[in-house]
Amino acid sequence: MHGSLTRRRRAGLALLTSAALAAASALVAATAVTAPASAATSATVSVNTGTTLGTIPAAGHGVNVAVYDGNMNSSPISGLLRDAGFTAVRYPGGSYGDIYHWKTHTTEGGYVAPGTDFDTYVSTVRSAGAQPVVIANYGTGTAQEAADWVRYANVTKGYGVKYWEIGNEVYGNGHYGSGWEQDNHADKSPKAYANNVLQYVSAMKAVDSSIKVGVVLTTPGGWPDGVVGSGDSADWNNTVMSIVQDKADFVIVHWYPGATSADDSLTKVSQIAPMVSTIRSLLGKYAGSRASSIGIAVTEANLNYQLNSATTALGAADSYLTWFENGVMNVDWWSLHNGTSSSPKTNDDGTPDYNDFGILSSGSSGEPAVNTPLPPYYGLAMVGRAGSPGDTLVKASSSSSLLAAHAVKTSGGVNVVLVNKDLNNSTTVSLSYSGFSPGGAATVVQWRKGATSISTSSASSATSITLPPYSITVLKASGGGTTSPSPSPSPSASPSRTPSPSPSPSPSASPTPGGSGCSATYTVVNSWPGGFQADVTVTNTRTTAISGWTVGWSYRNGQTISSSWNATVSQSGAAVTAKNVSYNGGLAAGASTSFGFTANGAGDVPSPISCTTG
Repeated sequence: MHGSLTRRRRAGLALLTSAALAAASALVAATAVTAPASAATSATVSVNTGTTLGTIPAAGHGVNVAVYDGNMNSSPISGLLRDAGFTAVRYPGGSYGDIYHWKTHTTEGGYVAPGTDFDTYVSTVRSAGAQPVVIANYGTGTAQEAADWVRYANVTKGYGVKYWEIGNEVYGNGHYGSGWEQDNHADKSPKAYANNVLQYVSAMKAVDSSIKVGVVLTTPGGWPDGVVGSGDSADWNNTVMSIVQDKADFVIVHWYPGATSADDSLTKVSQIAPMVSTIRSLLGKYAGSRASSIGIAVTEANLNYQLNSATTALGAADSYLTWFENGVMNVDWWSLHNGTSSSPKTNDDGTPDYNDFGILSSGSSGEPAVNTPLPPYYGLAMVGRAGSPGDTLVKASSSSSLLAAHAVKTSGGVNVVLVNKDLNNSTTVSLSYSGFSPGGAATVVQWRKGATSISTSSASSATSITLPPYSITVLKASGGGTTSPSPSPSPSASPSRTPSPSPSPSPSASPTPGGSGCSATYTVVNSWPGGFQADVTVTNTRTTAISGWTVGWSYRNGQTISSSWNATVSQSGAAVTAKNVSYNGGLAAGASTSFGFTANGAGDVPSPISCTTG
């Protein structure tokens, strides 16, 4: 993974030299690849509006900018960000976060472009209707410098910057051998970082107690996750969280999965649910009663394979919505502009490959004009079309591994996001809805491979649509609730909140009797020595809607809840009570929702389990 990080550290050089390269090189035309003639395939999608997966987060839809990018605040940028629906913009740029000094607008060993200072950045972000996400300098900075930045931003200027990270990829400081992140501390261990984080948090919150401060973790399954460094007693994540405990407001990971082919790249969303489950388990182990309220932010994300391809556009849309369904509070794509020093080639899907991490062209040699949207921009813009912050994510299941499906319940109806991953074939999709009755006409918002804009059209029905090959579609259905019972969700080709199951079958309790107006089914979905994770599905067994529910059980063997999501969970001795949260208490007749938690102890299933309404 850190190979890509090296390229990101060099991105400033790529941007600096792009004009010279353009002058010295002729434009290289990408080789056209002719795809076989399109044939229609078919698939079914089931949408269950009664099974909620959370909400679109307020600052979820993000992108990175960097102070070495002289175009980051150019006149078209705020409009391009706004049109794509971005709600967060991260600054001052990856590893530059650990060498950037905001007071002097300088870096230690890097390049700072004119017009990229903090105030201009905030102006652009505000104009776009987004929120700033700021990296406080850990590598070459101090807690006092960070606190002074908070004071300037939120007291002197009144910007209200809410989200602050303590450093970038600090584990890349050389402690584990490989080093790309600048860190001038004599002690580069995770213990030293964690203890310094406590100083940063204290100093920054003394200025503004309302801010949210994030701590850097290694990506589960990525280097150096699980590595115990010299002189350490545990790996980075366990060491950091054992010291920080509940003092951070969110934890930070980065995601650069890489791939061996376009098809392989589009399967990487399957990593997301297990990663979130691992992080939630870690928080449950160390953060006590605050574990469930500590957020997860993916402040750098990129599929890291054929960077400007239509494949990456499809994967960007699919992955962002999957992250949201798994409760992540923020995802920031790398990046707005990045630059390249490579001549164009051809991607697996036939699109030009500029080897540029940016979603907008930097105008480097062989690239389109500066600020021209590249395919990943459109993929991320389709995420913006899927719904707005606060809209409810609901269960959508697809019958085909080449068709990802997501659904968002809005104030006006249901938006179904369909990602056709079939490069050569169109797909005719039949849609069914549970807990929702679509009206007659529907609106179709669509981007397809090769398109340089997003189209909007009308459809006569929200129950059938033919999707072009390699396309992203938001089918916007108007309508209202229905009292027809919701069937059990069919298996989904795209990941949902449920994490990867244990290798052995997971124990499950029979549903509780429905005489009290609802039933609850308890399932252990993952386990490890000393702990487990469980999901509970709540179903309205009445013939009318309910406005709230409470589930209860008692453990027999001393188990204790450590973290939870999609419910307010409390425990008194052996007795556990779980109540709905604001967005999943209302259930139509027959509709279901679910919540999850991690716990300490053996993963046996308690009995009985009660469910009451009101």
